[in-house]
Amino acid sequence: MKLNVAIQMDHVSTIDIDGDSTFVLGLEAERRGYAVWHYTPRELVFRDRKVMARAQPMKLRREKGNHFTLGAAEMLDLSKIDVVLLRQDPPFDMSYITTTHILEHIHPKTLVVNDPASVRNAPEKLFVTHFDNVMPPTLISADPRAIRAFWDEHKDIILKPLFGNGGAGVFRVRPDDENFNSLLEMFSQRSREPVIAQRYLPEVRKGDKRIILIDGKAVGVINRVPAEGESRSNMHVGGVAVKDTLSKRDKELCEIIGPELARRGLLFVGIDVIGDYLTEINVTSPTGLQQINRFDGVSLEAQIWDRIEVRFQETRGRAS
Repeated sequence: MKLNVAIQMDHVSTIDIDGDSTFVLGLEAERRGYAVWHYTPRELVFRDRKVMARAQPMKLRREKGNHFTLGAAEMLDLSKIDVVLLRQDPPFDMSYITTTHILEHIHPKTLVVNDPASVRNAPEKLFVTHFDNVMPPTLISADPRAIRAFWDEHKDIILKPLFGNGGAGVFRVRPDDENFNSLLEMFSQRSREPVIAQRYLPEVRKGDKRIILIDGKAVGVINRVPAEGESRSNMHVGGVAVKDTLSKRDKELCEIIGPELARRGLLFVGIDVIGDYLTEINVTSPTGLQQINRFDGVSLEAQIWDRIEVRFQETRGRAS
């Protein structure tokens, strides 16, 4: 199968070729002989009921400092493209949400992965609240009294922005922490959005698992172990990826959420699991492919494209 693919992403010049999942998805697309186009969210255009992008043909190679070549830009009609990969990184703000509204005009005639309406309706820290018996004790509110009552009950909690990413703005609040009021003031001054509070899980010292699901099925896992003295396991703040396997509880969590992911067209998803609890369902621009590939000797990007090809044929069959 020869597909015409456009990747909506942060500019290719900014990516880490040793860790970026979009990079290996693009490499695999080229290996299969697909035509691959690159554009950033700012280059997406909606005009007169048409969805366009000022896109450039892209070639990739695993060569540091020289990992891409972009051709001449042209205005591309995305309704004539076979597949669009929605892959820019969060924050999941109004700019991000607007791109999902625009791409919804072409999906599923042009297959957008992940489904833009489902991405919009499944923010990482909110989507997980729709499933029973998967989360640690959790509060979402902008009410300082409710947040304080939650802290008084659980004593040791995590506070974080509801739409944050990458571990930014994540704080552990221990019993009798004198910074509690200051943190609430900081969050309220930064944004009108509620915050999310969760009971601190000491199991995080053993790591925060990233599990990759393709079309609702678990296909690989790594554990991200936080640095000494750090409660965040994100790799860009010092977390270290280590090889791991799926526990019985991991599999149970995936079985609970998997069918709904597939139903919503969330084909490539990364979930975060600490101990026995699911903390986030990442649908916007999941990462972890390269780390799992290296540990397990697999090619998850090939499995993703295999599934995209099947889904593409299914959508074309319905369209005809």
